[in-house]
Amino acid sequence: MRLFTLILCLFGAQIADAQIGLPPVRVPLPGAGLPSLPTTALPLESNLDAEFRGTDLRGLRALQIRTLLRAHRDVIEADPHGNPIVRGEVLVVAPSATALQAAAAAGFSVARESTLDALELRVVVLRVSSGTARSLARLQAVDPTGIYDFNHIYIESGVASPPSTAGPQAPPVEEKASVASGAGATHIGLIDSGVDPAHEVFSGLALHQHGCSGRFVSHEHGTAVASLMVGRAPTFHGAAPGSELYAADVYCGAPTGGAADMVAEAFSWLVQEKVPVINVSLVGPPNRVLQGVVQRVIAGGHIVVAAVGNDGPAAPPLYPAAWPGVVGVTGVDAHRRVLVEAERGAQVKFAAPGAQMAAAKLPSGYTLVRGTSFAAPIVAGLLALNLPAPDKAAADRAVATLAQEAVDLGSPGLDPVYGFGLVGEALRRQPVLTTLRAD
Repeated sequence: MRLFTLILCLFGAQIADAQIGLPPVRVPLPGAGLPSLPTTALPLESNLDAEFRGTDLRGLRALQIRTLLRAHRDVIEADPHGNPIVRGEVLVVAPSATALQAAAAAGFSVARESTLDALELRVVVLRVSSGTARSLARLQAVDPTGIYDFNHIYIESGVASPPSTAGPQAPPVEEKASVASGAGATHIGLIDSGVDPAHEVFSGLALHQHGCSGRFVSHEHGTAVASLMVGRAPTFHGAAPGSELYAADVYCGAPTGGAADMVAEAFSWLVQEKVPVINVSLVGPPNRVLQGVVQRVIAGGHIVVAAVGNDGPAAPPLYPAAWPGVVGVTGVDAHRRVLVEAERGAQVKFAAPGAQMAAAKLPSGYTLVRGTSFAAPIVAGLLALNLPAPDKAAADRAVATLAQEAVDLGSPGLDPVYGFGLVGEALRRQPVLTTLRAD
């Protein structure tokens, strides 16, 4: 059962990315559990639209994590900082025979491995029956130059269909990927949950789905994000309407969906397919293995766009948005004010509409969405229009061009609230909004 489906039980409603020399990881001692959830909802700030008032958006990710840990203790546990990880699993990049022997001595066995040919990386998943954090610390101690980390789980960063007003959620729909003709002038990548190719916004578009061993599970979040990138319908369109979409499902309806090794494999597929711009509306903690993957993707001339997250303006940075070179995106409301729940910091490069706007929903129609999840695909779509193929110099120019086009909303120049400024504002003005509640 997917994570957002579990959260419905609490809300009673629908809840709609050659070896690298990184510094050794230092595993802290256990005991730093999850942050306590606030006991009251967000105040009714003027930029918290009516559909989402009374919803604790800043505490939502912590609630998601707690729900996930309670429901799937058999396969999920918390790392020493309270972040969800796949129970008993550790990732390692290109381990030597000596490193694998040390892993065996520490109680680990090889669970599986992936050769990410497009990135020239080999990622091995090690499994241990108990004491994941202690075992990881022992591994790093005997192999201090190795690249090890937990198999962290990354979570969607936005809400589709307001929890306080929406009806029951339909179960996930399993289906085979479809490939249609009529692609747009560009192509763009998505790492998220599954996209529903039957929705009208994808009619006539070329949609390539990847992951889940050929079995695909449509989900509200992935469908909504994809619609804002490439969607094309009589009353709705995305930032790059009609473009060819390469969508990697890293959830597959599994409780351990969004794991770092799945996200890494998705990046490798998109690089292999030469997709120039990749959107990741997922958030989580720093992960050394996934950081190395993202660094290679960016170095190869691809643009990685990511949501900065909704943990609040004073929260620690979330990843992948906060890694160097990633284009982090925040959200603003209809009055050009930053979302009260949006994170702030040097990782913010652009602002885009993130509230009081529509996106596709399952099984059909549209819904209001809110969060940095839905601002990121707008920036990704706009960048894709100016980057037809992976190229580092061209990628830098595409970002610089978009920065010049941005409406500077905060302090002059690049600032930690709005980045270079607001782009894609027209995407909020969709004809379909006349049938939805909006201010």
